[in-house]
Amino acid sequence: MSINSPQKPIGIFDSGIGGLSVLREIHKLMPTVSTIYIGDQAHVPYGSRAKSDVLRFSQGITEFLWEQGVGLIVIACNTASAAALLPLREQFPQIQFVGMEPAIKPAAKYTQSGVVGVLATPSTFKSDLFASVLIRFAQDSIILTNTCTGLVEEIEAGRANGPEARAILEAALHPMIDQGLDSVVLGCTHYPFAKELIQEITNGVVEIFDPAPAIARRVQSLITQNTDLRSSKRKDVDQHR
Repeated sequence: MSINSPQKPIGIFDSGIGGLSVLREIHKLMPTVSTIYIGDQAHVPYGSRAKSDVLRFSQGITEFLWEQGVGLIVIACNTASAAALLPLREQFPQIQFVGMEPAIKPAAKYTQSGVVGVLATPSTFKSDLFASVLIRFAQDSIILTNTCTGLVEEIEAGRANGPEARAILEAALHPMIDQGLDSVVLGCTHYPFAKELIQEITNGVVEIFDPAPAIARRVQSLITQNTDLRSSKRKDVDQHR
């Protein structure tokens, strides 16, 4: 199937604008793809919320997206992926789901110092998914973590490069650099919007790993291979709850 062929719309959701970093990569690969984006700004941020609440929010959004005729949903949020990906697959077997996973595997392969930093939300760090990723891919690496408290709110407010965001990232990254950091994993889809600031703070010598391009390639592969995702119905909708 050509990526220009008609197909069912792709649903994408996050707690706010963070998932737009994933949507951006999807449109780079598939410029004509139809998408419905849900930014759940009524409940942003997800990272500090209970797992049961995040699952409930995700179920409601999925029901809405299914009613709009989507065939595939990207959970463009690490917190929601950890809390809801498996339950959603069980509850909605008729929908293809693609979830986020911190890009620790490529970071652990890349690192020369053996020190990898991960910036993510508290819920992501507490999840079974994060623990599983560490066991599978990072047993030979030193993993340093920071929740960057307040950074999501700064990005949501359009201040990704502002002084408060800088202070948050400097407090997170400088101690990691002192311990030999040479790679940083962006474990929250909001954080790529502060990528330039991270590069500046680390003097451009730290490799930054964002899973969004890999997610986009996965979506493209599923659409190309799965005839159930093809339809003449097309939508381009941007929804904010």
